[in-house]
Amino acid sequence: MIKEFFTTNIWLKLASLVIAVILWFFVILSGRSEKTIDIPVNFVNLPTKLEVVDFPETVRISIEGQESMLKDLKKNNVNAVIDLSEVKTGKSFITITRENIALPQMLTIKNIEPETVSLMIEDQLSKRVDVTPDIVGAPEKGYAIVEITASPDSFIIEGPKSLVRKIRRVKTEPIDINGINSDLTYRANLMLSNGNIRKSINKVEVNILVKQIK
Repeated sequence: MIKEFFTTNIWLKLASLVIAVILWFFVILSGRSEKTIDIPVNFVNLPTKLEVVDFPETVRISIEGQESMLKDLKKNNVNAVIDLSEVKTGKSFITITRENIALPQMLTIKNIEPETVSLMIEDQLSKRVDVTPDIVGAPEKGYAIVEITASPDSFIIEGPKSLVRKIRRVKTEPIDINGINSDLTYRANLMLSNGNIRKSINKVEVNILVKQIK
C-alpha cells in the first residue's frame, strides 16, 4: 500500500507539493517591508583606567522583515554592542557586524552604515578642581557682599586625560543676588556639561554674607 501511495498519481502529488511550497513562500514573503533606523552604539568590557573619546553615538541600519514586526520595533530597543576588551590607547578601528546587533530571528539586517567606526582611546585621569561661585547681580543699595564661600570648595573630576587636564576650576550655575539685603545660602549645581567627564559631587552649598554699609 505504501508503494502504491508513492507510485500512484505521482505527477499530481508533485504538483501539489510544488503549489504548497509556492504558497508557503507567498505567505512568508507577503507583507515584508524594509525600515531604516539610527541605533545607539554601546561599549562593553573597556579595560580599567582607559576612556573612549571621539566616537560615533549611533549607526544607521536597514532592516527587512514582516511589516507588523517592523512597526513594533522601537529604535530604543535595538543597539550595537562593541566589545573593547582588546583595545589599547590611540585610535582604533572597529568593524560592526550583524553579530553586534541583537534582533528577532524573523528580521534581517540588510545594511549597516558605517560598517567601520573609529574610536580614540585615552588613559583615564582624575584630579581635584576648585569651585567658583557664579554670582549675578548686586545687593540692595546700602548693602555689600562681605564674603562668598562654597562648601565644599573643591571636588574630584575623572575622565579622558586630554579633557580633564584642561580643567582647573568649575563654575556653579548662575546665582542671582540682585536686591538681597541679608545673608544667603544657596544649593547650586556644578556646571560641567561634558558627558565624558564624571564628577564626585553634583551640588555645592554657596554662602553669601551681606552687611549694611553707611
